[in-house]
Amino acid sequence: MLPGERIAYDPIAGRRRLTLPDGKRVAVWIIVNIEEWNPLETMPRTVLTPPAGGSPMPDIPNWAWHEYGNRVGFWRILDVFDDYSLPGNLAVNGCAIAAYPQIAAAAHERGWEFIGHGFSQKNMQKVADEPKDIRLTTEAIQSFTGKRPRGWLGPGLTETWETPERLVSAGYDYVADWVLDDQPVLLNTRQGPLANVPYTQECNDVAMMLIQHHKASEYRDRAIDQFEQLRSDARHGARVMAMVLHPYIMGAPHRLRYFREAVAHIAGCPDAVFLTGGAILDWWRDQTA
Repeated sequence: MLPGERIAYDPIAGRRRLTLPDGKRVAVWIIVNIEEWNPLETMPRTVLTPPAGGSPMPDIPNWAWHEYGNRVGFWRILDVFDDYSLPGNLAVNGCAIAAYPQIAAAAHERGWEFIGHGFSQKNMQKVADEPKDIRLTTEAIQSFTGKRPRGWLGPGLTETWETPERLVSAGYDYVADWVLDDQPVLLNTRQGPLANVPYTQECNDVAMMLIQHHKASEYRDRAIDQFEQLRSDARHGARVMAMVLHPYIMGAPHRLRYFREAVAHIAGCPDAVFLTGGAILDWWRDQTA
């Protein structure tokens, strides 16, 4: 299906008013992406270009740049979650659960929601067998947590034309690849409806730091500005805000403080509630039933 066939245009201005419990106005979910980068393949992203150009193999500088995030950066980020008693969402490659078991255990012990993020960090269009990739990811999460994952986030938000159908067939309740709204929406698939919970390309450290080349403080400033605008918009109905982190980016020593300061501002506002993706979906389903 083409995008316009999956979801019809529906402006937020004319919708039924949604309300969050206890008078809250903005549901905030924070997604931490945990990936395993295969040293036998081209690195998904790079911080350093080799002197002679090209894609060297092994690409130790760029592999190590990412690996730092899982060895060190994640644990800095985790301190912020613990200090503010925040619920977390772990968008995780299926293979990363075995590669980084202490990260998976830390998230599981804290009751974080595990979200399928592909079996490896590779565009879904380049995966040789997408149904198998979805199955292996699902099995890895279920084996570790004892629960089938409800949500899916494609690596780099990538999908094939058949991904939504395959996710419904695999038992998924929601996806987060369709960054087009401030409230959950339903996507049409040939296997039945699939919800989309709002993700973000704007309050996302990949976009801000690696693509737009902003200073680290941009994360704090943009998160606060986005929250305050959504808080204002919510006089017409509750809104959803996502904050996206990759440990090798926001977990770096010079950036972490700005994530903490953004969280401090939002957590200090009585209009905010921090939730998991599944909790947001359940709330929205109850509101629109």
